[in-house]
Amino acid sequence: MAEGRDKNHGTVLRICVAGLFMGLNILMSSFSVPVPGGHLYLNDVVIDTAALLLDPFSAFLVGGVGAFLGDLFFYPTPMFVSLVTHGLQALAIALLRGGQGKKDPKTACIPSLALGVVIMVAGYTFGRAFIYGTPAAAVTKLPYQILQAVVGAAGAWLLVWKAGLKKLYHCFIR
Repeated sequence: MAEGRDKNHGTVLRICVAGLFMGLNILMSSFSVPVPGGHLYLNDVVIDTAALLLDPFSAFLVGGVGAFLGDLFFYPTPMFVSLVTHGLQALAIALLRGGQGKKDPKTACIPSLALGVVIMVAGYTFGRAFIYGTPAAAVTKLPYQILQAVVGAAGAWLLVWKAGLKKLYHCFIR
């Protein structure tokens, strides 16, 4: 036991952090920022941040299950699309981020975030086309999906690297 901590200390903290991110995802799914012609949801910032910090399974739970629950409580129509799309988005970011070199992690995570943007936009575009029965419904929301995904990736990168969440996270969880 190092520094008076028992062997379960890190596991308990990881579970608590994942639960915190899931709650933030649900919260951020509940309201939107109005933009001309639509709405911008900021839960992608939470999903991408969790994917950059947590292990792949926890990231999937935060992204997929958190978005599913947020939709279930506030707008249930796309909840299964959210489960699959945001779950895969977070999983892909966490897996790709984990396999990259450690020379410059700030730039090494950018391809994983870009893949997350593609997964999110494609998932919601195909999901909306299926749910609403017409590709036109999906195409009208495409600019908002792209904006939401890009803002999410950029916001997560800023929080993790510029605001110091990565350093803070690793300070408490070893």
